[in-house]
Amino acid sequence: MKLVMYNDFQLGLYQDNQVFNLSESLTEINAPTPQDMINAVITDFDSTYRARIQEIAGKVQPIPMDQVHLRPPLPRPGKIVAMAANYMESGALKEPKPLNGFLKSPESVIGEGATVVLPAGHQAAVFHHEAELGIVIGKTAASISADKAYDHIFGYVNFNDVSARGLHPNSFLWMKSHDTFGPMGPYLVTADEVADAQNLQIRLWVNGDIRQDYNTSDMGHKIPKMVEWLSSIVQLDPGDLIASGTNHQGLGPIQNGDVIEMEITGLGRLTVNVKDELNREWHRGVDSDIADWVAGRSSEPPAWAKR
Repeated sequence: MKLVMYNDFQLGLYQDNQVFNLSESLTEINAPTPQDMINAVITDFDSTYRARIQEIAGKVQPIPMDQVHLRPPLPRPGKIVAMAANYMESGALKEPKPLNGFLKSPESVIGEGATVVLPAGHQAAVFHHEAELGIVIGKTAASISADKAYDHIFGYVNFNDVSARGLHPNSFLWMKSHDTFGPMGPYLVTADEVADAQNLQIRLWVNGDIRQDYNTSDMGHKIPKMVEWLSSIVQLDPGDLIASGTNHQGLGPIQNGDVIEMEITGLGRLTVNVKDELNREWHRGVDSDIADWVAGRSSEPPAWAKR
């Protein structure tokens, strides 16, 4: 299934390029917020809501997409836990980098058609896109073993971990957690529709030009190991999001007026805009300095990493 939030954060089912309203038929759910609604559906999906949603979709009138304003399918996740340097950089690295990660602000989340706002009050050296596979937790995971990881995954979503470089030499907070720095969507795809999450093609375009194009098979620490490690540090709850890291080959600047599109096999296409009131400019295309540095082809870090 493909679940969406739309218009005034109503819950819907996306199917055949139409949306079926689910909210009015799930009024028994005590949901003070839209995130509470999707969390409740995720928590009891197999026992209750999968069959209910299929039944509802067969009875309600579909809404054409020209009457739908898609929102992020997880409007405000309880946690966004993200992996750092978790790719083999298209085989350039001989072994994975050490496990590393960070928390990203849930307030960073925006959805389809929304706008990434580059903060005017922080003079970053450059802003980058980072196309990533988002993994949505379906069952509470605390210190679970790798062989149980997939039992705790509800589904998958496109996620763009927008990053501000050069504000601080080692602060993920300054780099990752600005408002609007977490585009997600257009819908949340349940795990049963993804045959192999470790073999998905991830692509990202800026103004129609391809930037990132890589496969999740290139992950250094695969999904089971990732879930095992993260759940040993912080309890993962239904509706939490894991951003699984990016391949840095293909990263490049984003700037005022840009249109960013990303697509992962089977997860739809997410499109967002970029706004910068300062209208700062960087070169167009790929930043080879970060690509070479992360891949180990150069020992010289980018200039922004020395600040």
